[in-house]
Amino acid sequence: MTQPTLFDEKPAVETEKIVLYALGDFQSRKKVLVDRELALDRLRGAFKRACERFGVAELSDEELVEALRNLGAGIAEVPPFVAKHPYRVTVPRDLADQAAAAYLYMQKLEEA
Repeated sequence: MTQPTLFDEKPAVETEKIVLYALGDFQSRKKVLVDRELALDRLRGAFKRACERFGVAELSDEELVEALRNLGAGIAEVPPFVAKHPYRVTVPRDLADQAAAAYLYMQKLEEA
């Protein structure tokens, strides 16, 4: 194994991992996530904290929506004049449980 240099790139973090961490973070703050339609803007703080935690640039709305869809969240698009981030997100219980478990696991790894 070689020692990294100044010019070595950090390994890419999977978008789904960031989204799971963010959803788990949202729940860890005692916010209700399951089967509730939330504006994407309501989740932006959690996504921002997750990106900071993994040291990556903030993800665009389109990247977040694609990752959420891939994970099984329901996405409803609203007209752009309704909201700055024109999406509504509904997270099913199994995805919320998966996110909570992933968040706890990543927190334990940080502490170790």
